[in-house]
Amino acid sequence: MPDIQKVSIALTGEQLAALKEAVETGEYATTSEAVREALREWQWKREFRGSELERLREAWDKGVASGRAAPMTRDEFLQEARKRLKKAAAEAA
Repeated sequence: MPDIQKVSIALTGEQLAALKEAVETGEYATTSEAVREALREWQWKREFRGSELERLREAWDKGVASGRAAPMTRDEFLQEARKRLKKAAAEAA
């Protein structure tokens, strides 16, 4: 079992009411369980945002390195979009 430590936190009345309601309705056994789940979700979102930010930085750098955009006609644009979509679908399969 993990090392569990007690901490004190300050909540608004609305937040406390939501926690108590979740316990009263049986969604959670205790308010601590609900808070731990909220923290796990926060940690997951934080990690996801970090990896997503890294992915966006890489895409930005790749775009900058590719040079200036060249003018395209509508048909050229659609042809390129279809080509990229087909490639992405093949890579996903």
